Amino acid sequence: MYGLKTESSFDAAHFLTDYHGKCENLHGHRWRVVAYLEVPDTQKEGTCKDMVIDFAEFKRALRELTEELDHTFIVEDGSLAPLTLECLQKEGFALSLMPFRTTAENLAAYFFGRLEAEGLPVAQVDVYESPNNCAIYRG
Repeated sequence: MYGLKTESSFDAAHFLTDYHGKCENLHGHRWRVVAYLEVPDTQKEGTCKDMVIDFAEFKRALRELTEELDHTFIVEDGSLAPLTLECLQKEGFALSLMPFRTTAENLAAYFFGRLEAEGLPVAQVDVYESPNNCAIYRG
């Protein structure tokens, strides 16, 4: 098997619904996302001969995804009252609504799915919410 690894990071706020502890309050992280591609063999011809894919394409794909969330408030859809969301938007806050609880585990699955949807042979995504703690999603 052949593989590639790249990473990107972003800063964003979130909170955990139905959680009892510090993380139930609004807080932020410098999220670090590490993605891994894996294929049984390298490409056989063309500009990417003997490569998994061009690193530039891989880095760009992950960077674009993390930039979507950079400096936003990641909110689980339905976790805040509509009036609260409206007020935040009126104040100019950038919101990223997600259809899941905003855990590192779910964010790892989210990035995995988005990379896979772009046709990349993604094998694993790690999402770090701190330097020592990460969640892993494997395909």
